Amino acid sequence: MESRYMGLAYLAPYIIGLLVFTMIPFLGSLYLSFTDYNLINAPVWSGWANFSDLTTDRTFKRSLNVTLLYVFLTVPFKLAFALLIAVILNYKLRAIGFFRTAYYVPSILGGSIAVAVLWRYIFADAGLVNLVLTSLGMDAVNWFGDPVNALFTITLLRTWQFGSAMVIFLAALQAVDKSLYEAASIEGAGKWASFYHITLPLITPVIFFNLIMQMVQAFQEFNGPYVITGGGPLKSTYLLPLYIYDEAFKNFNMGYASAIAWVLFIIIMVLTVAAFWSSKKWVYYAGDKRS
Repeated sequence: MESRYMGLAYLAPYIIGLLVFTMIPFLGSLYLSFTDYNLINAPVWSGWANFSDLTTDRTFKRSLNVTLLYVFLTVPFKLAFALLIAVILNYKLRAIGFFRTAYYVPSILGGSIAVAVLWRYIFADAGLVNLVLTSLGMDAVNWFGDPVNALFTITLLRTWQFGSAMVIFLAALQAVDKSLYEAASIEGAGKWASFYHITLPLITPVIFFNLIMQMVQAFQEFNGPYVITGGGPLKSTYLLPLYIYDEAFKNFNMGYASAIAWVLFIIIMVLTVAAFWSSKKWVYYAGDKRS
């Protein structure tokens, strides 16, 4: 009898954590999104008022556009760069273990406040990047004062955190059957043709997995924009997580912040469903008999 419940005993910490720290806040935010709640007084039911206000909120629309642009810039760049580095690190080079570790480290440190602060100093007016540019005879760039440059700066920080995606790509590349490359070489296929016709199709499940994971994480980005640019200039880096934070903890409008959070959740869910639907056309799993 005791062994029957042993599995539940091992799962209990995870189940309790899931309920207390995920499901209860999740459902609580859904309730608060239909209320007027200022963190002090009791929530007052307001129905669809918060969601209705979002349709005329210019700040929300601006933040939503910036967030979508940030995601659609960051995710492809990060995946492409991670795959490129994974292909390079897949070769048997001297001290390859060191280089694999070195390229993975930024993914561990990239989301920290300390690295965001360092990034801000690197791209400051008198920072390292401008120092290098001026030493090469080029003009210094106003990285944080120009809206386009500011968005590029935080996009570059996100791209720099490619280590986790790179490790997954590297594992997928090492799992590809080497005999396929030998057969392609005998048929006269070059390295590019082998990569395009063999490697890419066989790692599409991993590409799809990384796409979903990186898209969800990009939509939740907060530390970089908050520490580096604060959402400026002209709200060019004012992502939706920053707007949610400001409404909840600066303006004490938790009900409205919860409504924004649920809109963000719905956007992520719709894009994820769309990605799963499209995967039927380009993701190839073992045993597929597609032509």
